[in-house]
Amino acid sequence: MRQNSIVPVIAYLVLGAGFVGIMESGAADVFLEATRPDFQKIPVGVLEFQSVMAPANAAERVAEVLKADLRRSQIFSVADLVKLGIKVDEKLELLDGAQLPLFKQAADNGVAALVWGKMATRDANLVLDGYVYDGGTAELLIGKRYVGAPSTLRVMAHRLADELVSRYTGEPGIARTKIAYASDQRGGREVFVMDYDGYAPRQVTADGFLNLTPEWSRDRRSLVFTAYRNRRNQTIDLIELATGKRRTLVALAGLNITPSLSPDGRYLAFATSQDGNSEIYTLDTRTNELQRLTFQAAGDLSPFWSPSGRELVFTSDRGGGPQIYLMNADGSNVRRLTFEGDYNAAPAWSPRGDWIAFVCRSQEGQFKLCLITPDGQKRLQITTGPGIDDSPSWSPDGRHLVFSSMVNGQSHIFMINRDGTEQERLTSGGTHHSSPSWSPA
Repeated sequence: MRQNSIVPVIAYLVLGAGFVGIMESGAADVFLEATRPDFQKIPVGVLEFQSVMAPANAAERVAEVLKADLRRSQIFSVADLVKLGIKVDEKLELLDGAQLPLFKQAADNGVAALVWGKMATRDANLVLDGYVYDGGTAELLIGKRYVGAPSTLRVMAHRLADELVSRYTGEPGIARTKIAYASDQRGGREVFVMDYDGYAPRQVTADGFLNLTPEWSRDRRSLVFTAYRNRRNQTIDLIELATGKRRTLVALAGLNITPSLSPDGRYLAFATSQDGNSEIYTLDTRTNELQRLTFQAAGDLSPFWSPSGRELVFTSDRGGGPQIYLMNADGSNVRRLTFEGDYNAAPAWSPRGDWIAFVCRSQEGQFKLCLITPDGQKRLQITTGPGIDDSPSWSPDGRHLVFSSMVNGQSHIFMINRDGTEQERLTSGGTHHSSPSWSPA
């Protein structure tokens, strides 16, 4: 990329392929995590949930959603209780010490915890009573009641799953998080939000413009994104999710792209071409003060904040091709991070601070996802196979990523574990879903 190559960069942005950084601000520095190499998943068994005058299959549905959440968490493994012969009486009213043989059977088979629940109706609402027991001692660890409309059945299961994650790790779960993304599912290119598992997509913008690269606020109440109002000028807008109220934050001459909010929500980093080529600026959202951070004849874009807010990672072709660089939040202490390969772009810093995800060109010439440590000492490629992979965004627990992948002209959103396992497609319908951004917990 040369001085005027911001145009092909924007073409890539619109097409959803390569050189696009989708930002999801971090919230903490490096700390000990449950995905360390010696971590063993906790075996959990989900007993058959009871149904008390609940809608048909409601108990089965909530149990299945719960199992899927626990598997995705990377904290738990879900034991096959049917195969182990562990079950409860269909008419059981309460699971307690009277069922000690059941708990002994669970303990003998290495099941650390048993989850049981009852679904009922009250007026027009569903009621879920969820219980988690120690698999060996039968001690009640969690007892929660969730009440909501029938449409919230999946949310109830997500809440119980998050309770388990919090109980065993001390960290918030991710089952109730959201993913924002751009989609042509209803014509044009609009911003949508869906549940973390791909369910319940809803449209956020509906103005007929190209609306791309959404980024979450820390309180999850709003999104910032790039709005392509015409071929010459793009703005960075903010929309409140509850009200739909929208306002423009950045409307400098030329292109204004790849927004990223600082962890405290005060500063917006972005790239703009108002100076002729793409440079990185920050906007103080309290004072509207602008600060230019980069001063290069080359193109700089896709800034992303470190979890501490003290640094930014970004893409630049100042070395002759797109590579990943680091700098302090005031633009000082710029240093190159990636040296392997001729194309590295679209960085996203893990909320845990330990890895930076980015788009790399593989040895086979394909655009894939790679990870690198902030000191540059470790690097690995986590996606393979067909498709143009782009726009990595981290889960708030740092154990998963979402990204877009284009195959045969169609782009969809996928989830993958940080180690490259268990890739799962989240979107359906439409032909182009791109630039995902994972919400805070």
